[in-house]
Amino acid sequence: MSAPGAEADGRTRFLRVDGVPLHVRVEGGGPPCLLSGGLGSSWFDWDLVVPFLTPYRTVVRFDRPGYGLSAAEPATGRPAPTAAGEAGRIRAVLDGLGLREPCTVVGHSLAGFHVEAFARLHPERTAGLVLVDGSVEAGVRPYPAPAARDLAARVLAGAATALAVPYLLGPAVRRTTARLSTVRREDLAPAPLVRRCYRTGRALRALLRENGRYLDTAAELDGLRRTRPLAEDLPVTVLAADDGCRTRRGEDWLARQRELAALLGADFRTTAPAGHLVMFDRPDAVASAVLDTR
Repeated sequence: MSAPGAEADGRTRFLRVDGVPLHVRVEGGGPPCLLSGGLGSSWFDWDLVVPFLTPYRTVVRFDRPGYGLSAAEPATGRPAPTAAGEAGRIRAVLDGLGLREPCTVVGHSLAGFHVEAFARLHPERTAGLVLVDGSVEAGVRPYPAPAARDLAARVLAGAATALAVPYLLGPAVRRTTARLSTVRREDLAPAPLVRRCYRTGRALRALLRENGRYLDTAAELDGLRRTRPLAEDLPVTVLAADDGCRTRRGEDWLARQRELAALLGADFRTTAPAGHLVMFDRPDAVASAVLDTR
């Protein structure tokens, strides 16, 4: 299946998952690994990591609905994002590609919730779990009125799109956010792709919906941790970025990452110098974490 304007290079595919065409890229050969980006990310944010992996792994990247080249979900009638729903989406992507052997799943930031949920809900399909500066929210509770909050996110995105806010400001906001998230202080993503993917209202709507569900997703994952343990022999790695002065809400971010590793029984690694977009600052360290899982 193809989409208008998509690059037809043999590595790009479009899979219809729950009625939504998702942009998927498959490269390399060997055991599969899947790379999933954080809030607002697109497939090209992993570009520097992929060449380290493709000699040894079949590398799968995909854009969640609204991001990158993926279509948006329908404006109404779809539930807000959940950890279990995103785990199911990952499984559907792998199934659609015919990759049914156990897969190493890699999640950056918010997508750490998604891939951990996948490992807990689909242990027979998981060969390894790698969290790249993954989100950490322990002991949280979901906010009330999730349907109303999701509606508010949709309405806000629609109003901003009607005023051309994404078209005028989307790429600049993306660039600024990326620069602040790396020690390089630059966005290494190709400028034409940034303009193409972040001028759209669908990207803004996806971002606002995911952000609005952030604590709900964290609370859902806490519940899965109590009821769906990870497989005893599953290799798990927590890779934390260290730029020498990282705090979040006044807390030591590396300490939070170390606590997450202890909770999961994971191998804890730090890489420096690196900001939150570890894939830009230390793609070699990300690839090493993936390749060492099996």
